[in-house]
Amino acid sequence: MTALGTKTEDRYRTRTARALDPVDRVEPTVWPGVDGPIADPTLAAHDRDGYSTHPDLLSPAEVHTHRQELDRLVADPELRADERTVVERSTDQVRSIFEVHRISPLIAELVRDPRVLDRARQVLGSEVYVHQSRVNFMPGFIGRGFYWHSDFETWHAEDGMPTPRAVSMSIALTDNHPFNGGLMVMPGSQRTFVPCAGETPDEHYRASLTEQEIGVPSHTAITALADAHGIDQFTGPAGSALLFDSNLMHGSGNNITPFPRSNIFVVFNSVENAVVEPFAAPSPRPEFIAARQNSGEPLR
Repeated sequence: MTALGTKTEDRYRTRTARALDPVDRVEPTVWPGVDGPIADPTLAAHDRDGYSTHPDLLSPAEVHTHRQELDRLVADPELRADERTVVERSTDQVRSIFEVHRISPLIAELVRDPRVLDRARQVLGSEVYVHQSRVNFMPGFIGRGFYWHSDFETWHAEDGMPTPRAVSMSIALTDNHPFNGGLMVMPGSQRTFVPCAGETPDEHYRASLTEQEIGVPSHTAITALADAHGIDQFTGPAGSALLFDSNLMHGSGNNITPFPRSNIFVVFNSVENAVVEPFAAPSPRPEFIAARQNSGEPLR
């Protein structure tokens, strides 16, 4: 394990004056060593595509309970004023609430649920900890999407995550249709790291949480990946979950339908991949966005 506060050799250089050539990933997508609830065919598909879907992860009753919890969090005026709450610039509506597993006991319990936690351990082949958690809201008619990006590019550049040995789980609390801003992914793109151009400004997170401009790939890079891999979309009823690799290229369009979309989003990082100093940013992002204090300590 790398000691916190030090840097390892950087195989994934990014945020340079000009974008560098794409880099072939050397780490596996699915790491060996830990058994779990994901069946072999699904695990093999995850290894190939960089993502897997898990229908009916939550029951309808659990979905209802967690949607009530999201309603409670959004209505809390103190939490609304907290820096962990991100609002849309144009509408002043809540877009995300970060570090939600530390705010909500119900979501803290869900993060530790074997249906969630054991899937992350199985894919990463180790004990894990929460690098980031949040709830996301995409209201009907005015919900804004997020441009194509690799999460690992940001987590590497701004958080100091050494390698893409992390996985995200998005748990749908509303139905995900093909037309209400559902997440799009490029299957297999996790095997290619796409460096991005542009120096990271100080406190870049303040702008990037609503609209990211630094750390996004070029049109040329996106086109090449799309030509090579195609584009899939995560759809399914509330209670379904998407588990996807930290380096998978993904994005979402605006939601102009009447049907809102919300989800619980948890990033698990391997304890053997603890963050160090940022590789391409003046300073680390705040703890509520990227856990550092307990980096590398297993989730219990």
